[in-house]
Amino acid sequence: MSDLKVAVVTGAGSGIGRAVSLALAAAGYQVALAGRRADKLEETKSMGGALSDRLHPIATDVSDEVSVNALYAEITRRWGRLDVLFNNAGRGGPPVPIEDLPVDVWKDIVNINLTGMFLCAQGAIRIMKAQTPQGGRIINNGSISAHAPRPFSIGYTATKHAVTGLTKSIALDTRRYNIACTQIDIGNAATEMTDRMTKGVLQPDGTTRVEPRMDVNHVAQAVVQIVGFPLETNVQFMTIMATNMPFVGRG
Repeated sequence: MSDLKVAVVTGAGSGIGRAVSLALAAAGYQVALAGRRADKLEETKSMGGALSDRLHPIATDVSDEVSVNALYAEITRRWGRLDVLFNNAGRGGPPVPIEDLPVDVWKDIVNINLTGMFLCAQGAIRIMKAQTPQGGRIINNGSISAHAPRPFSIGYTATKHAVTGLTKSIALDTRRYNIACTQIDIGNAATEMTDRMTKGVLQPDGTTRVEPRMDVNHVAQAVVQIVGFPLETNVQFMTIMATNMPFVGRG
């Protein structure tokens, strides 16, 4: 049996996706770096240092079926198999009241956070189902917001709740093909996206509070731990978060 291990990471040009890509490369994977901005993917590759030959930028728009199909065609051409999909790409929305959120912004959030995850999972399943040995692992990036919303976040919150249904359906429908599906819910990882938390974040009671963050590499380590299990074992749901962030008592 070949020792080749192949992973796809979406949203690999920054933040959590970048950290997970570097960690998977260090764990021995050939990693397809998927994201819309080729220059940011090249930055991720350059950060791999001696492992940069395991990092492979492939510009991809996860919300576009043609682009996603091209991603998986390239993976099949290069390696002929796929072991892991970290389904990570996502976006937030402007913090505005529900009645003020433009419909085109709502649709873009849905297209990236939900349709994009579906398209990427669909492509991965097709490869994992057909390959020998059969199977693989899909890890969907949910969020703390899959459980409890922040104020003025209806687009992000609704799509992240929907990711839970996506995860459960994938886990149910593909286990016969030796595919394991996980949802990892991440709270306040220190990335550019959460820099604003160091200056204060709106709370449900109307106050603004600085929120603690955790090292994004702890998320990457959690993903590596999950993919290290044999496919007969699955972590169905994992929550990893800054210990003192408001979550259980968010409201």
